[in-house]
Amino acid sequence: MPPVFRFAPSPNGYLHLGHACSALLNFDAACRSGGRLLLRIEDIDPARCRPEFEAAIYQDLAWLGISWEMPVRRQSEHLADYRAALEKLSAMGLVYPAFESRAEIARLVAQREAQGPWPRDPDGAPLYPGAAKSMAPDARARLLDSATPCALRLDMAAARARVPDLDWIEHGEGPEGAVVARPQAHPEAWGDVILARKETPTSYHLSVVIDDALQGVTEVVRGADLFWSTSVHRLLQHLLDLPQPVYRHHRLVTDGEARKLSKSTAATGLRELRAQGASLADIRGLVGLVRPA
Repeated sequence: MPPVFRFAPSPNGYLHLGHACSALLNFDAACRSGGRLLLRIEDIDPARCRPEFEAAIYQDLAWLGISWEMPVRRQSEHLADYRAALEKLSAMGLVYPAFESRAEIARLVAQREAQGPWPRDPDGAPLYPGAAKSMAPDARARLLDSATPCALRLDMAAARARVPDLDWIEHGEGPEGAVVARPQAHPEAWGDVILARKETPTSYHLSVVIDDALQGVTEVVRGADLFWSTSVHRLLQHLLDLPQPVYRHHRLVTDGEARKLSKSTAATGLRELRAQGASLADIRGLVGLVRPA
């Protein structure tokens, strides 16, 4: 079977050079290997995702000379798939609701840090500091019945008790250089991650592993900023009995101050560069890619 690659942008802004790098790497790899390239629109955030951004994604990719298989998978059209996975994890006793607001969580973190360092995940965000996991069942039921907003979190300790040590096959560039395999991956570094919110039946961590499995993705080529989150994805794949793709995390395209590009950075936006007369060869040069033979 030919390898299956995917490019999965979110339509919450216009694409920039970093997206171009990832899309071209996937496209080039698919062409070299005789594989397939899929396009997925990760539009689970209705507050930020907009139709004009999605339309611009198609325009920018076409300008880059990238073609993909149809139909495009739009996450907002497949919420039932994520809900089913969440229900499976819930039935295993691995999901619990946490009712603190973001402001309340920030206050709890400040209280913990007043007593000493509080752990943070690989992205620098503080781990969940609340006690919702030990909440009395009747109190939890009352809050759920009253439609109190909540985040549905993975009980990481219980999940890890169910699985052996995890690893993944890495053919790209991790934070410590080229990696062939990464044994002893530790999803505990992320704490009790959010899998969904009461109003949205999925999160990035949950939807990405479901989508990759349902789409038959065999090769995940993405930025190095997602290297460490692979441990969470491997844990969820194991719990949900999903296949494991091969991973390749590539270097990030950064600005003049070595910062990861943002969709708000007009100087690196593909639309702006195209309007200034940039060519596909120019874009490939800017992201350090040569045209494949």
